[in-house]
Amino acid sequence: MARNVQENPDMELRTICDIDVSSLERVQQRYPNVKCTSDFQDILRDKKIEAVIVATPVSTHYDLAFSALKAGKHVLVEKPITDSVKSAVELLELSEKVKRVLMVDHTYIYSPAVQMLKNIVLSGELGTMLYYDSVRINLGLFQHDINVIWDLAPHDISIMHYLIGKTPSLVSAHGARFMNHDLEGMAYVHLTFDDGLVAHFHVNWLAPVKIRKTIIGGSKKMVVYNDVEPTEKIKVYDKGIDVTTEESIFKTLIQYRTGDIQIPHFENREALSVEIEHFADCVKNSKFPYTDGYTGLQVVRVLEAAQESIRKEGQPVSLD
Repeated sequence: MARNVQENPDMELRTICDIDVSSLERVQQRYPNVKCTSDFQDILRDKKIEAVIVATPVSTHYDLAFSALKAGKHVLVEKPITDSVKSAVELLELSEKVKRVLMVDHTYIYSPAVQMLKNIVLSGELGTMLYYDSVRINLGLFQHDINVIWDLAPHDISIMHYLIGKTPSLVSAHGARFMNHDLEGMAYVHLTFDDGLVAHFHVNWLAPVKIRKTIIGGSKKMVVYNDVEPTEKIKVYDKGIDVTTEESIFKTLIQYRTGDIQIPHFENREALSVEIEHFADCVKNSKFPYTDGYTGLQVVRVLEAAQESIRKEGQPVSLD
């Protein structure tokens, strides 16, 4: 994050704050001309600092972002925006009150691959969207303050929300804990929408392989987004079924349709660099970010409902 800020021509990396002294010393060696401090108040008191990036544990997001907004700073906060719907709403309301940009670090939204997916969805070539299926698994780092849903699922929920622009009506989830760990290390989250669309997310810290794959099924075409693939990340399949009913025999006939595979080309820029560029543009020109506070709130609503569903052994939770 610091590197991208420093490399952006519209931004100046002025101060870095970290309560870990050893980390701060390493940062100071890398950025000798940047002020380093372990006191967050130094940032809040500095009138020359217009924007603050909060890259800390989730439990600290609310307090730091709230203080920065109160001090008149624009804020970019790591995902998820907060650890509860209540605190996310308060941040959103405060940002609107003080007229400052509140942006959430849903980095994948700014990747060229997801931007291409957005264009595909908007073009209508998929037809009616039927399902959204996502897998994000790896042999990852077990967190101590959040479970695997709060750690990994924000990526895919934010991508889905950006692509389809709809909020689910019901959320259900099942999770499992491993190695006497207090938090879920694997989970399945299922979303139901009023128009019949269903979405399913599989997240796991304890998998032998790294998979980052999303399949979107439409009535006309289907698309596979494989983020692990180095070059051909998106493939559009002209595959599906045609359903007809013959009244004379009272049967539903299903015909399978197989066509070409399209692999769209797009520029492969670093998503974080694009995101920082967008943040600077929003601050300079008073624009609303693609991943604003409202978007962050919608993601947290799903996460919180999924957590509640796990506590209720998979019982669906309404988002009405």
